[in-house]
Amino acid sequence: MTILTEQHAKKLLQKVLSFSKADECECNLDGQVGGNIRTARNTVSTAGEQSDLTLAVQSTFGKKTGVATINEFDDASLMKVVKRSEELAKLAPENPENMPAFGKQKYLASKTAFDSTSSVTPDDRAQAAEDSIKPSKANKLVSSGFLQDATTFVAIMNNKGLFAYNKATNVDFTVTIRTEDGKGSGWVSRDYSDVKHLNTKKASQVAIEKSLGSVDAKEMEPGKYTVILEPAASVQLLSNMFGSMNQRSADEGRSFLSKKPEEGKEGGPTNKLGEKMFDERVHIYSDPMNSEAPTAPFAGDGHRVGKTDWIKDGKIANMPNSPFWANKTGVEYRPTAYAGSGLFGGPSQIIMAGGNDSLEDMIKDTRRGILVTRLWYIRPLDPQSLLYTGLTRDGTFYIENGKIKYPIKNFRFNESPIVMLNNIEALGKPERINGSMIPPMKIRDFTFSSLSDAV
Repeated sequence: MTILTEQHAKKLLQKVLSFSKADECECNLDGQVGGNIRTARNTVSTAGEQSDLTLAVQSTFGKKTGVATINEFDDASLMKVVKRSEELAKLAPENPENMPAFGKQKYLASKTAFDSTSSVTPDDRAQAAEDSIKPSKANKLVSSGFLQDATTFVAIMNNKGLFAYNKATNVDFTVTIRTEDGKGSGWVSRDYSDVKHLNTKKASQVAIEKSLGSVDAKEMEPGKYTVILEPAASVQLLSNMFGSMNQRSADEGRSFLSKKPEEGKEGGPTNKLGEKMFDERVHIYSDPMNSEAPTAPFAGDGHRVGKTDWIKDGKIANMPNSPFWANKTGVEYRPTAYAGSGLFGGPSQIIMAGGNDSLEDMIKDTRRGILVTRLWYIRPLDPQSLLYTGLTRDGTFYIENGKIKYPIKNFRFNESPIVMLNNIEALGKPERINGSMIPPMKIRDFTFSSLSDAV
């Protein structure tokens, strides 16, 4: 029963609404089923499967709202969860920012679910793990990885005529492969909606080559360098930036998009909407219809979403907001797509347009620079400038005269994605990473502040 069809979900939610006495009632039904396999030291360490189905009922009387959840679906339980949400609503204080529920919506037909992924078996996971471990053993390396596949669905219905349904599939694979003495380390990550695109043997070969190539890393002085960032090295910085683009935070003076009124003048814009802040090649958007990284065609509140430009030609084109803040400021509501909840919830999808250069082309065109496989342990330093710190990891290499010269020790960096996106030298073809599409990029004057002994 965990993954319900659209018809089954609709029938169940209609029954739930029939028990409601509230002014407004919204029901959210989330289901998920999937499996995983974990490897360590070239052998399988754990494997499992999980499934869940949860109903959340939100009841509103005037501006007072209550929410109750349940995972039992007989009639008595459904009546109980509706009654409980109504009791909580009557006890709750009024919410001055409460907004009316949305009515019926018209949605795009996004292709987010693939039978191939829903049909993955324990044997399939075991084979995928073996395909990763075998070449690691053959090279006398030590492999540790994790593979997880999931089929999820969400259904949203309210008593104002809205009904939204989406089924999605996803498979994630990561592996770290190290030399036996721990002096060399390589890493790779792959995620897809359709498991047919996943080749753990081919992916693991990338980590193997980086592991063997990163042995006996040399020290380099910290400073500003030209860097080539693989998608895994920039995706978190870009996601963090996008998460800081909320209109309300900007209007209230709490983000990098806040704009101080001119001295002696009242009113005027309080955010940087429409201002150029990045290299004109920067185009960041979201699109539920993207064939490689599709999403649900609606937001968590059921409102439809379509392709939305957030940054275009280096300018701030739109800013995510809430229905209340959009109404208060007289602008259009700009939601982001539903990204899942619970165990399989993820970050908002972002797509960054790229260019035609390959990673190899970028290396060939670099006189002196550093290739970064990924960044990790990223932490904020200053929300106004979006300054972050973190470390390189699992394969950092010095480039000289168009060739990878030798591996180097990892760095701590202090950098802002705002500065980074103003120092672009080249962009490659976007690749899927963490549910987003991010290009490899060549950046000048990237700031490394100190060395790290970590591999």
